[in-house]
Amino acid sequence: MSQFQLKNVRIKVINPTVNVSEKFSKREFVVTDSSNGNYPQDILFQSTQDKCSILDQFSVNDSVDVSFNIRGREWTSPQGEVKYFTSLEAWRIERSASGSTTPDSFGIKEANETVNPLESSSEDADDLPF
Repeated sequence: MSQFQLKNVRIKVINPTVNVSEKFSKREFVVTDSSNGNYPQDILFQSTQDKCSILDQFSVNDSVDVSFNIRGREWTSPQGEVKYFTSLEAWRIERSASGSTTPDSFGIKEANETVNPLESSSEDADDLPF
């Protein structure tokens, strides 16, 4: 089975654990991958069984690395129609070493960090166009 890792993504949604049956439980969560520039991707993952509790230590907006497997299955409806489903099953979630939960780590500057265009260094003062 192939294993994958998505690094430095932001948690957008954490759903509660759902007991699908007496023997099976799952917990879904969504992360936003902003590495694709202007087109951030919201990606749905699930954790199952004892891995559901991994999410208890995280909050919305935390920057994390997600290790996961791609799982697929076939399902036949009562009408005989065959459908295929794919899920991303997370088995490890860790805080990102390369990022933090501050707004700046997602390319957004806080208002108090804006640069005043009228301020300049002494070197720039001689290069004024007027």
